[in-house]
Formats: sequence, C-alpha cells, structure tokens
Amino acid sequence: MSGPGLVNLQDFLRVHRGVAVPSWLSDEMVAGDAAAAISSAALDERDAICAEALELFVYLYGAEAGNHALKIMATGGIYIGGGIAPRILDKLKGPLFMQGLLSKGRMRPLLEGMPVRVILNDRTALYGPALYLAAMTAQAAP
Repeated sequence: MSGPGLVNLQDFLRVHRGVAVPSWLSDEMVAGDAAAAISSAALDERDAICAEALELFVYLYGAEAGNHALKIMATGGIYIGGGIAPRILDKLKGPLFMQGLLSKGRMRPLLEGMPVRVILNDRTALYGPALYLAAMTAQAAP
C-alpha cells in the first residue's frame, strides 16, 4: 500500500462511478504529489470520490498489514511506517484500518494480541543504515 495505490483507487472509482476529476484536483495532482492531493481533498471533505478512495485505501492498508503480520508472526507488534501513514493518522485511528487488519477469521484472536503502532519519525528508515555504517567504520579504524 502506497501513494500510487491511492491514486489507482481514485482512478478506478472515478471510472466506475462515471465521475470526472474536478479541474482543481487535477491541477493539484499535476503540480505536486498526486496521492497527497487526493488524501488532502479527502480529509478536507472537498471531494466524495477522494474520500471514498481514502476509506477503501485505509481498509486495504489494514488488511495487508494483517496479512503481513500473520506471515511473519509479528507477536511483538505491528509497526506502520512510510510517508503516507503519518499524513492519514486520523483515518488510521478510525475503525476501518482495524476492521481490515482483524478480518482474518479464526486468526483474529492472534491479531488482537498484537499491538499496532504508527511510526511518526520520518527519519526512522535512516537509523539502521547509519548504525551499520558506524559499526563498519569502527571496525575499519586502526
């Protein structure tokens, strides 16, 4: 689940519902990050299709997080990272994300025992490589 996925959902819903992209949204999508424009329009309730796309995205985000958690038996917790999660945090706190995450039949009780956290530090992905580089540099030093 990523920004391009949100754009694809919005595109599909527009075709499926027969609703054109408003010119203001098209301008925002071309001028910058299309996924950010869609999520902003959804969160500000400026466009019903964007809102529907974001709701579907949040549910599917939860469903995929649940699938992955079961694959790796993430009993220590589920940590949601990336660029989009902090921007849609209010939606992730709503019921749709957890409904998607927990909708795994008999595996639901296992998932209910896994804490879910959203990583808000946008530099987290850099810490691992930085620590690795520091360790390699320390080993190479005379």
